[in-house]
Amino acid sequence: MEVLIMAGQLILGLSILVGLHEWGHMAAAKMFGMRVEKYFIGFPPKIFSFQKGETEYGIGAIPLGGFVKISGMIDESMDTDAMSKEPQPWEFRSKPAWQRLIVMLGGIIVNVVVGIFIFIVIAYNEGDRFLSSAEVNKYGIVAGELAQEIGLKTGDKIVKVNGKPFANFSDVVSSEVFLGSNSSYTVNRDGKEIEIDIPNNFIEKLSDPEEKGNFIRPLEPFRIGELVPGLPAEKSGLKTGDKVVSINGTPIRFFHEMQAELQKLRGKSATLVVQRGNEQKTIPMSITDEGTIGIMSESLLNYTTVDYTLGQAIAIGTQDAFGVVYNNIKGFGKIFRGEVSASKALSGPIGIARMFGGIWDWARFWQLTGLLSMVLAFMNALPIPALDGGHAVILSYEIVSGRKPSDKFLENAQKVGMVLLLGLMAFAIFNDVWKAVF
Repeated sequence: MEVLIMAGQLILGLSILVGLHEWGHMAAAKMFGMRVEKYFIGFPPKIFSFQKGETEYGIGAIPLGGFVKISGMIDESMDTDAMSKEPQPWEFRSKPAWQRLIVMLGGIIVNVVVGIFIFIVIAYNEGDRFLSSAEVNKYGIVAGELAQEIGLKTGDKIVKVNGKPFANFSDVVSSEVFLGSNSSYTVNRDGKEIEIDIPNNFIEKLSDPEEKGNFIRPLEPFRIGELVPGLPAEKSGLKTGDKVVSINGTPIRFFHEMQAELQKLRGKSATLVVQRGNEQKTIPMSITDEGTIGIMSESLLNYTTVDYTLGQAIAIGTQDAFGVVYNNIKGFGKIFRGEVSASKALSGPIGIARMFGGIWDWARFWQLTGLLSMVLAFMNALPIPALDGGHAVILSYEIVSGRKPSDKFLENAQKVGMVLLLGLMAFAIFNDVWKAVF
């Protein structure tokens, strides 16, 4: 079921973004009087289509893309027969270079606008909810396996990031830390300050969403939040607001301690002692084979909530959207410098689906869809033949030089670009499978 939910979110998110991207090309082409023959979300074979005016609109069976077919344009269809005929006034190739450039940039522009819009709406609706450094350092952090590898320990109190005090706990695991060079934490351990260096290639190990989520967490005292219907916690009489005191006699104070104890008892029975109001209750219950009992925890740390005005949301959302592009550029820089291997840094459809997760969370869905919109814009802007950026470079050359490249050159450039893109796609999918299996 989780796999289906992951796949469903991926397909919906990409269908929205690809559909809008291709609409950007189509809208610009129609604005300049170009004939758009086809507009499809998904690749062939065709599931269904309908004709409206000069354009066939349809859905393809392979949902990881889409396309528009503009008359007189050399694209992935490689329709060389049509290109051998005399140019017609409604064709792409008959229009001025500046109009063709706008058509090629139409998809990128739409994805940027959509990405910014999503981030603005998220900022306005949700504001910012975060843990201050002072609140986290009441108890310190839980150090996962990767955190322990670089020298962190559970109970450490992080007082500086890259030599500077921080206000928001999210700064501890920000892109500035993992995509930067020579990053470090300063921690207070037993009253002494210790410097913990972060390897420049550490981002490789955080490519798995689960690893990143378990890298560093705050030590959180907690109480029982929501109960999942039909699972052991609800069946045994646990109630919202209960505080777990012990499991099989082992004292429990923080949420990670309960998680660790339940993992030891997978598929077995346990006795929980909980604080309910002014009295303690002893509750026997079974533990699932996954080491869970079916609860959502409610943190007893004090989160700071900041609401944004529309003006603030516009500024912050725009900054967050372009931050995605900036982080992609920094990530490519790490690959080119040899600090991170491409196989660890790049993800295909399987890796992206895992980012959405096995639970349908609309907040996370839109957050990732906004992020993917900016990534799609950035990737399409790369100066690779067959991508929008490659076409834009050729058209920019034509505008500056006044010389139009031959159709033969454009056909060969398209072929080279298609080979590169298909090779990159095959590498990404194989890489996803390899990481999932091994």
